[in-house]
Amino acid sequence: MPLNYPDLSRVIGVILGGGAGTRLFPLTKERAKPAVPLAGKYRLVDIPISLCINSGIKRIFLLTQYLSSSLHRHVQQSYRFDDYQPRGFIEIMAATQKGDSSGWYQGTADAVRQNMMHFRTHDYDLVLILSGDQLYRMDFREIINQHIQSGAEVTVATIPVAREPARSFGIMQINEKKEIVRFVEKPKQDEVLDTLKMGHENLAEIGRSDDEDLFLASMGIYVFNREAMNEALADPAKQDFGKDIIPQIIGSKKLFSYVYQGYWEDIGTIRAFYDANLDLTEALPQFDFFDSASPIYTRGRFLPSSKINESRIVKSIVADGCILTKSEIEHSIVGIRSRLEEGVRVKDSIIMGADYYESVRSLEENARMGRPLMGIGANTVIEGAIIDKNTRIGKNVVIRAEGKSGIIDHPLYHFRDGIVVIPKDTVVPDGTVI
Repeated sequence: MPLNYPDLSRVIGVILGGGAGTRLFPLTKERAKPAVPLAGKYRLVDIPISLCINSGIKRIFLLTQYLSSSLHRHVQQSYRFDDYQPRGFIEIMAATQKGDSSGWYQGTADAVRQNMMHFRTHDYDLVLILSGDQLYRMDFREIINQHIQSGAEVTVATIPVAREPARSFGIMQINEKKEIVRFVEKPKQDEVLDTLKMGHENLAEIGRSDDEDLFLASMGIYVFNREAMNEALADPAKQDFGKDIIPQIIGSKKLFSYVYQGYWEDIGTIRAFYDANLDLTEALPQFDFFDSASPIYTRGRFLPSSKINESRIVKSIVADGCILTKSEIEHSIVGIRSRLEEGVRVKDSIIMGADYYESVRSLEENARMGRPLMGIGANTVIEGAIIDKNTRIGKNVVIRAEGKSGIIDHPLYHFRDGIVVIPKDTVVPDGTVI
């Protein structure tokens, strides 16, 4: 289908960035999910913003609520639209108390509903609704084009998933025209799943075999006609798109599925975050930051190139502004401004780096207090861990996931999904064994 939708200036993008992100704790202890660092130098919110820019969608609203100050700061410092697209903007809409409500968003649909008065000051025909914490690449012109060509009032982006993952998603059933005829939220029973399997024609259209048990999972990405959105959100009791709005409009609106087949990861848990990041170190990662036709933008920090002194680096990513001295890095990500002293060994880990360099005065104060410098001290070993920003890890420290299980909460670390997480700003004394 040719990309012939003529006027993307009639589309507004809405990015939902307000969730508490409890399953990503402790990475969300002091920040919103979309503000969580990614790939050494980015933030999760950079993905949907960049995809909008690359797709020609210039007017973007970012709806925020939970611990949003760092998210606001990052977006304001990163996206000045004169640098990207003329007449574009990213407007940050924080949850605001009103006379008739507490102001807190009660769900994805409620967040959009509470901000519709701001959308009305702009001319638009379509609303593209996105999540702020997913990792994927999509040319939004394609879903918009299908939406227009099919005559849809609402289009839901879906992705084929196998039987076991399907139990954790909202699953759509479509007919041969891709109209959504049924929706089931997180179906657990096999007999229910059996009735939701993709049919022969739908499988053939995406080049998949009839032998595969595939199900269409909602990606939380929607295109609404303006009037259809106004009508769908008229009832304030309907608070969530997946649970309330989509089931409500089946049969009453022209509701279609856009079937996406690329890589897509919902960064909802520590394990998902860890795996998605470390996959970037592969020779052919599932998500490619090296796509010059569709770059991922972020804040321009103007850091110096990383300095690597007699170190061994295998299958890893080292971001800007780092100093590595006689260290060994394997299958890991080393984030901006990281400092690794002599003898440090890092394996299967994510080091997020630092927000700033320590001043001479700070270094003198550290020496006086006997406090480790920001970074990772000499002869420290880190395996199977996520080290959040601005941590001070002393000398001869051992941090390993091996031997731990379940959920552990400790003053120095947390253990989730088989991974040790050192929270932001933590000080780990010399000789500590975790």
